[in-house]
Amino acid sequence: MKVFPIFAPFIRLVTKAFVMVSKTLIKKVIVDQQEIRPQMDVLRKIDDKWLSMKEIVVVSGVRRCGKSVLLQQFREKMVERDYFFNFDDERLINFSVDDFQILQECFIELFGVQHTYYFDEIQNVVGWERFVRRLYDAGNKIFITGSNANMLSRELGTHLTGRYIQVELYPFSFREYLSLIGYELDNRKMFSTVGHSELLAHFNTYMSDGGFPAYLQNKSMEYLSALYDSIIYRDVLQRNRLVSEREILEMMHYLASNASKRHSYTSIGRIIGVKHPETVKNYLQCVEATYLLFQIARYAPSLKTQSATPKKIYLIDNAIINKIGFNPTMNLGILLENIVFIELKRRGKNVFYYAENGECDFVVRQGTTLTEAYQVTLEMDREETKNREIAGLLEVAKVHQTVNNILTLDEESELTIDGIQICVKPVWKWMLEE
Repeated sequence: MKVFPIFAPFIRLVTKAFVMVSKTLIKKVIVDQQEIRPQMDVLRKIDDKWLSMKEIVVVSGVRRCGKSVLLQQFREKMVERDYFFNFDDERLINFSVDDFQILQECFIELFGVQHTYYFDEIQNVVGWERFVRRLYDAGNKIFITGSNANMLSRELGTHLTGRYIQVELYPFSFREYLSLIGYELDNRKMFSTVGHSELLAHFNTYMSDGGFPAYLQNKSMEYLSALYDSIIYRDVLQRNRLVSEREILEMMHYLASNASKRHSYTSIGRIIGVKHPETVKNYLQCVEATYLLFQIARYAPSLKTQSATPKKIYLIDNAIINKIGFNPTMNLGILLENIVFIELKRRGKNVFYYAENGECDFVVRQGTTLTEAYQVTLEMDREETKNREIAGLLEVAKVHQTVNNILTLDEESELTIDGIQICVKPVWKWMLEE
């Protein structure tokens, strides 16, 4: 049908009227969401400065790790609590940046004028950062959550540089897991025979079940499957307009089965039938943006060298490894190393692996200096294993003067070799230190 130029603006206006979300619907969503209060069995650690500082607080992390609960914690601590809106609602499928003005009007009509906003999964709306910038410039306090690291960093960097702090949230730590199951922790229990045995047993369960809050409460494999499918199909395939479902699923199956090992884009491509390494690199970046997996590089002073070397892959949670990976012998070594990596990330560490003559599982860089080194092994009862783990640490420590740790399932000692101190400690005890 031919459209005369004189009618084009009218047609665009009419089309937009059909797409825009109605004020009635937005008010209904606001009121409905006010009545939803997620269960807060375990409170996450909050820095009080997040509440008082003028900067926007951005909470990011994988789906269902507890971002919405943390947002509710913020609300409970603030005087103004009503301007809350969750964009991960199917009724808001047509919500666009043009609807933010209507949203603000609805807030004012329902609750009066307030200056504190809470936006959940805001990255679902293209252009959201312009509205948030306007609110910030008007002197409002804003808390937002999002599940896509790439989109958040790109949008924040474009319009909100210097106006926000980012808080990365992970599934429950071991300490939070103990709190969830009602285990009362005190220092005496770590040293008593009964307490030591109980903590080791709880850690073995945690190492297998992971830290996703809802999964720990219902132990439903259907829930875990739905969570994984939601991340892959909505956050990876749909959001990035990828049609390569088979290749993505095979890649994830392979990486979960071989977590903690070194991989090149070429080697992964061979496994899943993709010829071009750049395609594999793109797939990995799309998945990594959802926090489902992480790539760490080999430590090298040169960025060029780091980028050219194979990466080690870790997954966000051991429950995902057990769900989608193929480990017929249940490789506890993989689960233990993966759990240590996630804990280092939870503590905000900048992590690499070290590989020269020997290998060290993790080194932590602060600024331009390596400050910590970690080896992870189930046990050190075999002389060959003990010598290998120690050799990798000594190689790092002699050059970089690091604090050196060997983390095991349940062994503990202090070693001094060539004047270098090495702390051997159970992973569960190390995890409870912070």
